[in-house]
Amino acid sequence: MAAKKRGAPTAFPEKANPRVWLYLVLLTLQYGAQPLISKRFVRQEVIVTSSVLACEVTKVICALFLIARGGGLKKLYNDWTLVGSLTASGLPAAIYAVQNSLLQISYKNLDSLTFSMLNQTKLFFTALFTYIILRQKQSAQQIGALFLLIIAAVLLSIGEGSSKGSSGSNADLILFHGIVPVLVASVLSGLASALCQWASQVKKHTSYMMTIEMSVVGSLCLLASTYKSPDGEAIRQHGFFYGWTPLTWIPVIFNAVGGILVGLVTSYAGGVRKVLLLNEVETHERLMVALNPSDHLFNKKTCNLDPSSMA
Repeated sequence: MAAKKRGAPTAFPEKANPRVWLYLVLLTLQYGAQPLISKRFVRQEVIVTSSVLACEVTKVICALFLIARGGGLKKLYNDWTLVGSLTASGLPAAIYAVQNSLLQISYKNLDSLTFSMLNQTKLFFTALFTYIILRQKQSAQQIGALFLLIIAAVLLSIGEGSSKGSSGSNADLILFHGIVPVLVASVLSGLASALCQWASQVKKHTSYMMTIEMSVVGSLCLLASTYKSPDGEAIRQHGFFYGWTPLTWIPVIFNAVGGILVGLVTSYAGGVRKVLLLNEVETHERLMVALNPSDHLFNKKTCNLDPSSMA
């Protein structure tokens, strides 16, 4: 009995609810298929910000429908408070917004493979913050794997800097606009993921309500950014639905469903397992880009419909 207890991860029960595995499988399929669907149905003329905002609104509608279907809409309305909402969802949403800005900066200055491998370190920081905030320990095997992940990231960072740093300015660009932003983004991702798990499992904030609140906060931040962003100018000039067709709603709705699944996976399986799952799929996509750079199937535009909740 003792040996069995030591070997079982504390973050995820050994006899998991079959529903959890269903959420994990569905999220894997959605996250892996999203670039394919986006490329097929999203035209190049579509303004990315309009797709993101439409996705956030769709997530709110879907979450409200699911809450109402379960008969909990009135209870959530009576229990909802602004302070509780900002604590549970506002802070993670703001952190995710900063994280995604850092990722965009880093992605422009690193090759796909290096970016993907360094981005894997968010798994380590998710486990670290999960332990600090929730006191959720990892097994000895998991700690060893996380340690190896950090070593690989350090070696990769050194190799990236030495291979492309023939001039001082180029080395500084790679370090401060490539490596440092993605590592800081990984720290923020781990913190936000642990906070979401804390709100869900300790504060008993439902995943649907967190999805609604984070979508609202994210949409407000995105709307504020359109004041001076190129996408904002394009929307004012051509209209919100410029380049859209009825088929454009397919990847938007598909991505919204993925955002809801992320909340469910975080709530039931924990942030570490969520990050591990998404990292695996993302790594395969980045490897395809590295092996075939001419194939734009997994480029930034087709993969960037949902900037925050997939983290």
